Amino acid sequence: MSLRLSDRIAGALLLALAIWYWIAASDYVVAYGDPAGPSLFPRMVAVPLGLFAAFLIVKPDPDPVWFRWPHVWGQFAMLAVLIAYPFVLEPAGFPLSTSVAAVFLARILGGSWLQSVLTGLVIGFGLFFLFDGIFGLPLPMGPLFG
Repeated sequence: MSLRLSDRIAGALLLALAIWYWIAASDYVVAYGDPAGPSLFPRMVAVPLGLFAAFLIVKPDPDPVWFRWPHVWGQFAMLAVLIAYPFVLEPAGFPLSTSVAAVFLARILGGSWLQSVLTGLVIGFGLFFLFDGIFGLPLPMGPLFG
């Protein structure tokens, strides 16, 4: 199989996922009159995902390298963090669990400990302030804050 075709297959799968996000978000309704509604975030994810997928389909990498074994372990670690995150979100609370996940992801991507911790704190508590404080979307506080 051509390596360019592998990029196009990945692009087609991501495009299907973006379309599914967009369609599935139309089923989200809220009874209390939130002007943005719960469909806003999935659609905000679907648009850049669809654009990226279209780019992969139209202009695939001429020489993609799918596996470089030293880096595969980092990819597995990222998957582990992203799989564990929803399970700890409710018990630990949004600010703490998001901060910790962001710290691990930043370290996996090559950040120093200081950069990773600062990034994690800004992302975890910044997103909490944005979604809970400004948008009024209730997020789990966890044992530290609740």
